[in-house]
Amino acid sequence: MEVLKVSGKSKPKSVAGALAAVLRENNDVEIQAIGAGAVNQAVKALAITRGYVAPNGIDLVAVPAFSEITIDGEEKTAIRFIVEAR
Repeated sequence: MEVLKVSGKSKPKSVAGALAAVLRENNDVEIQAIGAGAVNQAVKALAITRGYVAPNGIDLVAVPAFSEITIDGEEKTAIRFIVEAR
């Protein structure tokens, strides 16, 4: 499963385009976000992506979960969205 990392500075339309492209090739993708700003941008991207793929008969399902990751030797909590096309 491909992982897309979103930051607080990510543009939701750009993330949505990448997300739609991956979903059209595969039926699932993971979005990873650390911090409130990044989660906000990820959720906006999910909403925009839904508008992109809905005309093709694709419905999105996103399952949020917590994930512990290590960055520069420091433990951080990330929010993961497992996104599937149905």
